[in-house]
Amino acid sequence: MDMEREHSINIVNRESATLTAITDVDSFTEEEIVAVCELGEIRIKGSFLHIEELSLESGLLSISGKINCVSYSERVTASSVFKRLFAG
Repeated sequence: MDMEREHSINIVNRESATLTAITDVDSFTEEEIVAVCELGEIRIKGSFLHIEELSLESGLLSISGKINCVSYSERVTASSVFKRLFAG
């Protein structure tokens, strides 16, 4: 990835959040939104979560609701699982 976008999260009063450099949204419910950036997966947990705006072109994700937790993890793809299982 030659030109990585700078990633940031801005949370206001645990009621809204704006995330930048988002490349995909894997799943979303009112209790959890799983977004993807170049740094990995971002899980936002809470209640009454809604996606207010999503622009993959600009990398912007805006959400509203009660935010209880934000966590990052490395994105695990099917090919990386096979590599770990069958690589030396």
